[in-house]
Amino acid sequence: MVDGTVAPKVHALVEGSRRVVDSGWFGVVVFSVIMANAAVLGVETYSGVVEDWHTELKALEHGFLAIFTAEILLRIVAHGDRPGDFFRDPWNLFDVAVVALAFLPVTRENATVLRLLRLARVLRAARFLPQIRVVITAIGKSLPGTLSFLLVGTLLLYVYAMVGWVFFADDDPEHYGSIGRAVLTLFLLITLDGLGDAVRAGLEISRWTIVYFASFVLLGSFVLVNLLIGVVINSLEEARAMEEAEKAEPPGPAPIGPTPEPLRARIAAARQALDDLEADLGTTRGACQCLAPADEDEGRRARVPGG
Repeated sequence: MVDGTVAPKVHALVEGSRRVVDSGWFGVVVFSVIMANAAVLGVETYSGVVEDWHTELKALEHGFLAIFTAEILLRIVAHGDRPGDFFRDPWNLFDVAVVALAFLPVTRENATVLRLLRLARVLRAARFLPQIRVVITAIGKSLPGTLSFLLVGTLLLYVYAMVGWVFFADDDPEHYGSIGRAVLTLFLLITLDGLGDAVRAGLEISRWTIVYFASFVLLGSFVLVNLLIGVVINSLEEARAMEEAEKAEPPGPAPIGPTPEPLRARIAAARQALDDLEADLGTTRGACQCLAPADEDEGRRARVPGG
């Protein structure tokens, strides 16, 4: 149980942090810092700039890290009365991991890993762009369907590559001399790249090769690709529905702290109504008790003859 003197201070801190995090300018500032970090990261790819401005770029990197750390801490404090909601959000977990890993000694000593972490900060811009966030969520939800698509596609490629190796290995060893070359050739044909040349080369071997190429293009380029598009579109609709459901969710539990004035007024009115009702009931009960003896006497006289 939080001490009574501490609870209002904690409540005020949580509410103040929440107002800052939910304000429009906060998102704009963080997004601008992320874009500035991306620009500095791009500038560092020029060796001449790094040599001339090494100290300044290092100071900027420390400044970005300090700002991102303060942002994460502010978000955590804003969820102080419901910390579970903060850690249930995958975006928050990603932000915490990207910022926290930058403080590890192993990470700071590895320039490659540090650059990748700095690059990962750019991906945080997606949380401030709802449409990009929906697309990324859709990609994640489409992974199970995409894996099924890859299995079917791999099976199709293997079967057609083996058939191509059997019929074309002797006449066209450059493209069908092994299972690996045949798979690579057919994978390029899925994109319809070089289909005309492949068909002409096949017709020189046999006129029936048109059936081989036509069936493969039909299954690989049209059926499988449209299947993948359907999986992605379905996942996109689910992600958009999830985004709208999150926006429509009611706010979290009522914060700990003083009761708002309108609610106090309603509670006082309800208490007054209960008091009035109790007073009315008490008056009615007293009247009933006073009338009861008289009613009993009248009933007794009515039962006694000549009464």
